Amino acid sequence: MRRPDLTPLYKTTIGFDHLASILDQLSNLDSDNGFPPYNIERLGENSYRISMAVAGFGDNDLTLEVKEGTLTIRGEKKGEDKARQYIHQGIAARNFERRFRLAEYVEVSGASLEHGLLHIDLKRELPEAMKPRTIKIAKGTPSTPRVIEGESREVHA
Repeated sequence: MRRPDLTPLYKTTIGFDHLASILDQLSNLDSDNGFPPYNIERLGENSYRISMAVAGFGDNDLTLEVKEGTLTIRGEKKGEDKARQYIHQGIAARNFERRFRLAEYVEVSGASLEHGLLHIDLKRELPEAMKPRTIKIAKGTPSTPRVIEGESREVHA
């Protein structure tokens, strides 16, 4: 995959350098080998769930970490039994690392492991300043305008 040239973006925009760094991080992510398979669901307006098939991994073998807006899920089999001799090994028990870039204000709210599926719940929590608010319109006479010191203007005729 070719990396896009972001030079025109830097020349003509101000304050979008975080977008360029996100694009750069996404292009540097390891190539997707498809393991382990996963689903991403939208559960509500501001809630999501990642479900990942991790058959053979226990909760002690899995690590979840959020750092700088990236959720990293690692699976490492600890203490593999080397004495086993498989005739056929179809269950992939290899170590893995999968990364997901999280949008602003999206946080991990919980994780659970059941029936070979790792469920990671995500929630978008907007700060109060970002939420829409209604402005109440007052009835009656308009309030007198405030005069800021040093800016009083008198009109001389």
